[in-house]
Amino acid sequence: MDILFDALLDAVLDALKLLPFLFLTYLLMEWLENKTSDHTKQMLKRSGRLGPLVGGALGVVPQCGFSAAASNLYAGRVITLGTLLAVYLSTSDEMLPIFLSERDRISGGTVVRILLIKMVIGIVAGLLVDLVYSRRDLWTKIRRKGDSRKNNPFEIKELCQQEHCGCSGENSTLKEMLLSALKHTLQVWAFLLLIGFALNILVELVGIERVAALALHGKAGGVFLAGIIGLIPNCGASVVLTQLYLEGAMSFGAMMGGLLVGAGVGLLVLFRVRRDLQKNLCVAGLLYLIGVLAGVLLEITGVGNLI
Repeated sequence: MDILFDALLDAVLDALKLLPFLFLTYLLMEWLENKTSDHTKQMLKRSGRLGPLVGGALGVVPQCGFSAAASNLYAGRVITLGTLLAVYLSTSDEMLPIFLSERDRISGGTVVRILLIKMVIGIVAGLLVDLVYSRRDLWTKIRRKGDSRKNNPFEIKELCQQEHCGCSGENSTLKEMLLSALKHTLQVWAFLLLIGFALNILVELVGIERVAALALHGKAGGVFLAGIIGLIPNCGASVVLTQLYLEGAMSFGAMMGGLLVGAGVGLLVLFRVRRDLQKNLCVAGLLYLIGVLAGVLLEITGVGNLI
């Protein structure tokens, strides 16, 4: 019973932190869908080329709510894949608070350099991903010459159709937009609460430390295993990775690989609001690949010894 109570309490507290981010994100999407002109929408979509720069900077803030917000915006086609990955890769989750509480074992300058490395990797990776996808889309348009279909970047209606809530209409009033945003927020929040509760029970019974111990064997191989730990949508993953590094039980490259892959509840939200399982798995796979490769590169170059 103690395990169940602790797991439920932690799940509720974690989910409550996300409520304002989820609500404001859905409200923004409702407003964009109903109140902006087509010209404004297209202009915002084109500005997404610089999205990874903004996403990488925002992700550094120690709050996984940004990754949840980014997942919703990506599912609604408001931001690009590169921007989404930039947020995922740079998000610091529980790492920063732990580092700041361990000032006797790690200096403030080192913490800043680690955050900058995560941010730079997120921005560069996001820009490269968007560059590759923009060229692919250009080639697709050339092959489909004469195709007059419009690609609306804002699709809050699709989310409403998926949930069968009938909440998003043309020229909605402020009250209707608020109610629509609230409905979507509660639906996603309930899902996150249930999944968080289940994950907390699993962590309590199995122990994430046992899984993390596998990452201690080898260096480059440890990065790949740390990346798997980072995929766990639970704050315990980043806590364990950070603590193992501080205790000297995990290399810098392995820790960074795991933390880069760790996107908080971002992936959970993406799988909840975007029903294309194959594409969601591709996003998760791309995130894992980028994070692990960056971790291996940091390990090989010995960057950890320089910071």
